[in-house]
Formats: sequence, C-alpha cells, structure tokens
Amino acid sequence: MARVRYEAASRIYPGTDAPAVNELDLDIADGEFLVLVGPSGSGKSTALRMLAGLEFVDRGSVYINDVDVTLTPPRDRDIAMVFQNYALYPNMTVAANMGFALKQKGVPADERRKRVEEAARILDLEDYLDRKPKNLSGGQRQRVAMGRAIVREPQVFLMDEPLSNLDAKLRVQTRTELADLQARLGVTTVYVTHDQVEAMTMGDRVAVLNFGVLQQVDTPRNLYSRPSNLFVAGFIGSPAMNLISVAKPKGGVVNFCGQSHTLTADMAKDADKRKSGSFTFGVRPEHLSFSEPGSDSGAVKGRVTVVEELGSEAFVHVEVDGDKPDAKQTLVVRDEGETSITRDDNVEISITGPVHLFDNDGDRVDSHAQDDKS
Repeated sequence: MARVRYEAASRIYPGTDAPAVNELDLDIADGEFLVLVGPSGSGKSTALRMLAGLEFVDRGSVYINDVDVTLTPPRDRDIAMVFQNYALYPNMTVAANMGFALKQKGVPADERRKRVEEAARILDLEDYLDRKPKNLSGGQRQRVAMGRAIVREPQVFLMDEPLSNLDAKLRVQTRTELADLQARLGVTTVYVTHDQVEAMTMGDRVAVLNFGVLQQVDTPRNLYSRPSNLFVAGFIGSPAMNLISVAKPKGGVVNFCGQSHTLTADMAKDADKRKSGSFTFGVRPEHLSFSEPGSDSGAVKGRVTVVEELGSEAFVHVEVDGDKPDAKQTLVVRDEGETSITRDDNVEISITGPVHLFDNDGDRVDSHAQDDKS
C-alpha cells in the first residue's frame, strides 16, 4: 500500500501549447479509492498514465510513498494497471493469464499457483481457472484482468475505465464488486472514468478535471451538495442541476424565473462583495416540487414538455419564463413515481431545498466559498 502525490505535475504533448494536465496538485492517502472524472479530453487518463510512467512529466513531480518516481521506469514503480481493454492472452487459461506476470518475474510455480488461487477465490473465479477467455462472459473477463493485477500484490492499482466495455446492468453489478474488493484489499487505487454516476458511487473521494485543470477534489457528498464552481455543479448529478442566469441579487433577493427568492445570509453577504453584474442560480431537481395552484405566491409557473417515467420516480421537464422577455428556460423537477402530471399540463413549482449561486467567473458564492477550493 502507498501514498500517492502529484506536485504541480504537467504534461504538454508535442505540437500543442495547452497542457493536457496543468499543474496537478493531488494527495491520495494510503489505501484510498480515488476516482478521476471528467469529460473527454479533460486529462484524467493522462494523469493516470503519468503516475504509471507511461507519459512523461514535463513539469512538476510524482511521488509514491514519498519517493520521487517522476523519472522511474514503469516496471520499477510497483504498480498494476487495469485497462479498458482486458488484453487477455486468448491461447492461455484463466490461471495462466493471471499468473503470467509472476512467471516473467521468476516466481516459483508453487507460489504462483497459491497467489492465483487466492485471487480467484476473492474474485469468485475458482471454477473458471482452466477455461480460455473466449469461454467467459464480459464481466468474468474483467475479473480475470483484475486478478492479474491482484496477484502481483502492488503498492497501487491504476484502473483506466475498466467497465466501459460492459453492458449497463453488468456495469452496475461490477462496480459494486470492485468497490467492495478494493475496501477488503486496502490497496491504494486510482480509477479513471467519464461516468459521474460511477465516480460518485465508487470513490472515497472524487477529483473532477476539466481541460487538464483540477476543479475540485472532495467526498461524493460534498461534491454534490457544495460544488466549488459552475462546471462541477453542472457535471456532477444526474439529472444535472438546474442552472439559470440571473441578475445580481439586491438586498439578498434574487429574481428567479420571474419570481423573488431570498438567499441565505452567507450568500447575500458574499454576492454583495462580488463585482459580477450577472450570476447563475442553481437548484437540484429534488429540491423543486409542484405546488397546489395559488398555495405559494413565489411559485414559478410553467408548462410540462416531457415526463421521464423511471418507476420509483419521475423527472418532469417544465418550460418556464427566462430572465429576458420571450426567453424560455427548462427546469427539471423530480416527482414521485407514477406521477399524475402529463405533457402540456400547466404547473406551479416551488423551491423546497438548498440553492446555489455562482458569479460571472463560475465561482461559488457564499462566505465559505474559498474553503471549497482547498
């Protein structure tokens, strides 16, 4: 097990000016499961490959257990990597695939077999050790790839979108198994995904990147409830947070879709200090609800355009007035399952939970905003 640290680590690919990873500062605790998440091109896989030694670090340093490994060859870093492509040898059995790296290192046959059988027991692969990869399902092949990493007993596991080739149902099952496995093994793990739901359900902490820059690193709960900037607010959460452009609040009151909403004292105090002329108001779908007509004078009026029925819940898309005449916005409201609301219904929406405010630069607005960037 090991502590991993990036110190102002940057990677600039030849022929480009913008770094793929720009001055990444990230400290990963011993035994932690940290997820790197972001859209395509955000630098998450590059950051992982820098740690593996597969990408050169142009500036800054990478440490494993306080040892500078920036220039250390990959084979000497004591890491094991699991790729999106299982990369199993088709002519070898499961047991041979899992023990191949140990054989190359000269580990005696008895010791190899012992480690392979232990990993197979952990991964529920004991009945498949004599099979070839072609006779396994996608989920079983992924577990074999995991077993190949486990038998090496590395300091750090690196996983680059290992579940991308699985179907939706199997992905849900396998990500649960992976999270449980990592917790039992206690090996420091850095996991890359573009799927924010996967990131939120698996990681002890989640690091959000965009255009090579670390936006926020925190627990899934804090990322969701206190996003440090507009990008994180829009990226984390499914469905995404409702984000509406608004004018600068006056007297602690913001005009939200034609209705007045009173901000918290912290938000009002911080908004007054900002030079921004415009802000972005955010509210999660579950913090909106439908009101009885006339029961809430501050309710936002709108027309239903889409109802997404998911069984246990429904997401209702409502067209409302925007901040300018003739401008329309869409709010998504989470409603109970088997909702009675249908397309073209006229509805009224009330805010029932916490709201968020971001300034012109996309930074979070409240008196503790600076704390969120740490």
